[in-house]
Amino acid sequence: MYQPDPSPTPKTLLPTMYDLKSEDPEEPGLPDEFHILQPRLLDYTLHPPHYSREQIFVGTDINLYYDSQHTSWYKRPDWFAVLGVPELYDRRDLRFSYVTWDEKVNPLILVELLSPATEEEDLGIKLRNAEQPPGKWEVYERILKIPYYAIFDRYKYQFRMFQLSGGRYQEASLSNNRIWIPELELGLGIWVGSFEKQIVQPWLRWYDITGNWVLTREEYQRQRADSEQHRADLERERADLERLAKEKLISQLRALGIEPNLD
Repeated sequence: MYQPDPSPTPKTLLPTMYDLKSEDPEEPGLPDEFHILQPRLLDYTLHPPHYSREQIFVGTDINLYYDSQHTSWYKRPDWFAVLGVPELYDRRDLRFSYVTWDEKVNPLILVELLSPATEEEDLGIKLRNAEQPPGKWEVYERILKIPYYAIFDRYKYQFRMFQLSGGRYQEASLSNNRIWIPELELGLGIWVGSFEKQIVQPWLRWYDITGNWVLTREEYQRQRADSEQHRADLERERADLERLAKEKLISQLRALGIEPNLD
C-alpha cells in the first residue's frame, strides 16, 4: 500500500546554522578591544541560579538570523543570551550563527555597545529604504520581541535599558545604574574596575540578589587564594602567640626557682 512521505519540517525546508554562517568577508571592520572585552565580562559573570551553563547560549558578534521568509537577513548584536537552549548546537557542535526559526527560542536579552557609526541604528532613529531589511530596533522590538534590550555607550559610559511593554520598547528606570532582571535572577549594572587590562573604567556587569558583583573564575580563584593565605597568616599568628606565652611562662617559673617540665 502506498505510504506518502511525511510532511517536510522547517528544518528540512529552511537553511540551518550550518548553512547560515557568521563570517562575512565583505563586511568591513573588526571589533576593537572594548568590543571584545565587554562581551567577555558579561559572559564570564552570567550565572543565573536556576540555569546551568549547558542550558544557556551566549552569542558575541555572530549573525542572528530572524526571518524565515528572508533567510539571508541577519543582525549581528554585540552580545545576547538565550535561555533554555543547549550551549552547543544539537548538543554536539559550536555554532556558526544563531538561526531563530531553527532554534525555536529567541534571545531574552541583547546588548549593543554604542558607537558613533551605529548609534542611529541601535537607537532606532535611522530611516531606511523600504527595499532594505528592517533596522536593529525594529527587528529586536517587533520581529523577535526580545524582552530586554540594553545599550551601553562606552564613550559617555551611559547605560540604558529598554523593556518590551505592550509590544513596544519602553525605557526602564535604573537605580544607581542598575536594573534587576527577574527571569535571570540577576541584575545588570555599571561596575568600575579593571578587567583583563591595567585600566580602570566603567563596564557592564552582572550582580546577584545580594547586590554583589558576580565574580569571574579568575576573581573567585584569587579571592579563594587570598582567603586561604589569610587563614594561614592567622594560624601563624596564633602559633606565635602560643609560643610567646609559653616562653613567658617558662621564664616566670625559672625566676621563682622552678624548673618547668618541658616534656
